[in-house]
Amino acid sequence: MTAPNDEEPKAPDTEGPRSVPGYEPAGPRAPSLLRNWVSLAGLVFIALALAYTLFALLVTLLGVEPNPYFGLLVYILFPAIALLGLILVPVGMLWERRRRRKLAPGEVPTYPRIDLNLSSARRGLFVVAGMSSFFLVLTIVATYQAYHFTDSVTFCGQLCHTPMKPEFIAYKDSPHARVPCVACHVGPGASWYVRSKFSGLYQVYAVLSTTFPRPITTPIRALRPVREGCERCHWPEKFYGAQFKVFTHFAADEKNTPTQIPMLIDIGGGSAEHGRATGIHWHMAISNKVWFVATDKQQQTIPWVRMETEDGRVTEYVAKDGALTPQQIAALPRQLVECVTCHSRPSHRFRPPDQAVDEAFAAGKLDPSLPFLKQQAVKVLAGPYSSNEAAAEGIATGLDGFYHGSYAKAYAEKQAQIKQAIATTQAIYVNNIFPGMNADWRTHPDNIGHLYYPGCFRCHDGQHVSADGRVLSNDCTTCHSFLNAASARPTKNAGHSEPFKHPVDFSALAGTPCTTCHSGAGS
Repeated sequence: MTAPNDEEPKAPDTEGPRSVPGYEPAGPRAPSLLRNWVSLAGLVFIALALAYTLFALLVTLLGVEPNPYFGLLVYILFPAIALLGLILVPVGMLWERRRRRKLAPGEVPTYPRIDLNLSSARRGLFVVAGMSSFFLVLTIVATYQAYHFTDSVTFCGQLCHTPMKPEFIAYKDSPHARVPCVACHVGPGASWYVRSKFSGLYQVYAVLSTTFPRPITTPIRALRPVREGCERCHWPEKFYGAQFKVFTHFAADEKNTPTQIPMLIDIGGGSAEHGRATGIHWHMAISNKVWFVATDKQQQTIPWVRMETEDGRVTEYVAKDGALTPQQIAALPRQLVECVTCHSRPSHRFRPPDQAVDEAFAAGKLDPSLPFLKQQAVKVLAGPYSSNEAAAEGIATGLDGFYHGSYAKAYAEKQAQIKQAIATTQAIYVNNIFPGMNADWRTHPDNIGHLYYPGCFRCHDGQHVSADGRVLSNDCTTCHSFLNAASARPTKNAGHSEPFKHPVDFSALAGTPCTTCHSGAGS
């Protein structure tokens, strides 16, 4: 018999007072849903991305100059790895929960319970919210930096090192060296930015698979309309009058004889404010419009030209040679003359050896007292080389051997000038000729002028005739006012102009295009 005051022992209260805030049931807890290989892999990705990002920030703060791939890793690759990790973690947790529910459907509810009365749930919520906010800020910063990095000169010119090396080196030596690549190649606005990135996907594939063309083909057709880019800085209506310029050439003789040709270039323009359209920029679509048909991709052969003046008068000119029938011409696409029709290499000029050596002489980098330096420098530059290393060796051997064998006295007395000449000529080669990409002045014509390329003479060759007998003249004084070198006075005035006097008498070749003799590699 039990004592009256005795009570039966009670089982432990595992439920407990549920009304107490923060109470959690006793007993073993289920393993975390993070315990699966998918979520663990995501956590590893996040940790690695954060570690490398912090290291990259430290490198930046220390002022270390990174290589071109630094931005690719920090602003694109590492954030992408972190984002992949953020996706894998919840995916793995959902996959693990589904697996457990299949094994014990009665113990795992259909949907997750979130009870903020439990301190563990609140802690979990705060952790998730804090980490999400941190990664949101990190993603915004990374996206902003990635946007700027993909618009940078480093991204455009150095990331794809092999195919873009010629263009990048020429760009750094151009008048647009401080203008970002995207200013001309993309321009403002989201639509062309998106288009450029989509078109760049194939370029990425071409680089990774090494299927890019050698050389890079020009002109590029996928660019936004040129006038939307060029005319943001260059205002055609403001081009008027004449520009004074002195052309300095050095002869391929023993004394490297200099010749200076001063002239006024009638750049012209076309606006009511500055008078009627005249000069070279008469061709721009301001008051007048000029269309043409080209038979090649680089627009070097133009058999048909159509001009429409501001008063509506239309004139068509056809090449005399009759190589194409009217039907064939009509089948070809008509193109409007725009900036790059003539300025075909505004920022990526590969200078011919002849021109580059002249510029080096004028800049004082080459000593004209070295006999036949102009001739020999052009000769070694134009030689066939398989690589930059072979070119450097060939240039050094060629110039040194020439003076050692032909001018022993100069070789003994002018060692410093010869070494300087070799170094300068090697630099000219590196900056203008790229055997790895098969790119040089011959593969990429520059249509400004008409000395080394057809340029102006593609149309103004004296061979394009209209139905009523008018001719597109190749008269030198059409766009130039030649000056007397002694008095610096124009020889073209009062409607009268004197013909251009070539430094060498070639009266027997009068009317012959400049390119017949001026190949850029010496004559």
